[in-house]
Amino acid sequence: MPELPDVELYRECLTARIVGHTLERVQLASPFLLRTVEPPLDRALGRTVVAVRRLGKRVVIALEGELFLVFHLMIAGRLRWRPRGAPIPRKVGLAAFEFSSGTLLVTEASSRKRASLHVVAGEDGLRALDPGGIEVLASDLAAFRAALLAENHTLKRALSDPRLFSGIGNAYSDEILHRARLSPIALTTQLDEAEIARLYDATQVTLRDWLDRLRAETGTGFPEHVTAFRETMAVHGRYRKPCPDCGAPVQRIAYAENETNYCARCQTGGRLLADRALSRLLKQDWPRTLEELEALRRPRA
Repeated sequence: MPELPDVELYRECLTARIVGHTLERVQLASPFLLRTVEPPLDRALGRTVVAVRRLGKRVVIALEGELFLVFHLMIAGRLRWRPRGAPIPRKVGLAAFEFSSGTLLVTEASSRKRASLHVVAGEDGLRALDPGGIEVLASDLAAFRAALLAENHTLKRALSDPRLFSGIGNAYSDEILHRARLSPIALTTQLDEAEIARLYDATQVTLRDWLDRLRAETGTGFPEHVTAFRETMAVHGRYRKPCPDCGAPVQRIAYAENETNYCARCQTGGRLLADRALSRLLKQDWPRTLEELEALRRPRA
């Protein structure tokens, strides 16, 4: 799922291409994309784009007259910028929004159509879609601390909760926790002040660093390779690959459709966190440390 750095880059690139331009035509290839009926989508036609915003993980196109097109790309949804008149791609194409400057395509490479478009009127309508999490890059340590301690959760859950922190999801929470040298299952209320400050600094550095990397990668183009799995990430999506800091194999906790990746040596003092699927299978044989894990994998003489 595109998270804060990717969505912010979408916002910047769209701002340069459509602000000041008119929405001339809309084509919907999938009836599942549009989730609202009032105001109707046709009301957006002929209006000029006045701004492009980010609302958590959503991209918001603000049109004159306080009408907003709010896109949530979910897991497999992506935005593509093409010349005017570009056709909607078969199979993955959801919609085409033709502006006087070019065409914005919405695609989703999945059989499960989760991406959504909401058409809302007025700032109050837009606020109704905001889960309420703080914008971490615009927040100081005091605001970060207050959001973190608002509820007692694991750090992984807290960082990826849009009601607490805006725009952070599965991928960047892993990277932030690795940089902060904190366990994903540590409880928020059990952190001391130094650990909270370290987590705040890691959040700021990680998100700014990745935003700078993505900007440099994209240049003057449009982001075409948005993904939650990047080879240069420290731990996310790198199960069993070496940690870039200590060389220990990256571990995981698998649950539902997601997984948490972490380095046991850097983040949990060498202790392995039980993976639900494997721990149910292995029961008492589930290894507790990196050394026990390596012993299990070592071929018997």
